[in-house]
Amino acid sequence: MSDELEAEPRSPRGIQSIEVGGQLLLALAHAGRPLPLKDLAREAGMAAAKAHPYLVSFQKIGLVAQDGGSGHYGLGPLALQLGLISLQQYDPVRLATPLIEELALSTQATVAIAVWGNRGPTLVRIAEAPTPVHVSMRHGTVMSLRDTASGRLFAALMPAADVAAAWPADEAPRDAALEAELVQIRREGVARVVGTAVPGVSAVAVPVFDGSGRLVLSLTAIGPAAMFDAEPSGPVCSALRLAAEGLSVQLGWRAGGASERRG
Repeated sequence: MSDELEAEPRSPRGIQSIEVGGQLLLALAHAGRPLPLKDLAREAGMAAAKAHPYLVSFQKIGLVAQDGGSGHYGLGPLALQLGLISLQQYDPVRLATPLIEELALSTQATVAIAVWGNRGPTLVRIAEAPTPVHVSMRHGTVMSLRDTASGRLFAALMPAADVAAAWPADEAPRDAALEAELVQIRREGVARVVGTAVPGVSAVAVPVFDGSGRLVLSLTAIGPAAMFDAEPSGPVCSALRLAAEGLSVQLGWRAGGASERRG
């Protein structure tokens, strides 16, 4: 075999100066706040004297703005506009759909996406487990706010007025036990139902947030209670959390931001 055939394909050639300057933009994005030149250059791994010309050019096109009082550098109007356009292009359900197929295989559980509809949490996508769970679920199913993992998650994190408006008249009212459960869900970031809503079936649900900290959908895994680890630290919850956090970041959410709503 010739050397040409054995050689690895070359990556596309880029412009090194843009890649170097881009480290400053990445540093600002990760910091989440304006930084003085010295700190910004350090975070980007370069000397302040090297960083300054890049920042001057970025200011000219609006990617970076300098505060007139403090002299700190932050993201400029063009960067903010690009960010908003990027977020508008992301459909949370479209982004989550291929993930639930992967999660169903890796967790051996049925995994579903629920969003908030005019009647409450509503299933919009379902990926069946290799061994399907015998539960009546289909697209458009409205989940009980009280008795399902998806429902409890939304009840805990959606605005109280929205939850009250969607609470069915024929469903038992919220009581002290449920309120304590909702507090725990807010604290742990996961809702669990272990063999109660449907005997022999357990479920866990985790939230996906957008850039404003609004709950946009839940990822829910369902499986036979005898074989399903519903612990928050277990492998199923861990896989769901990892996927949900990745989706949230794509939608503009920042860890430590306002991502908790009271129900």
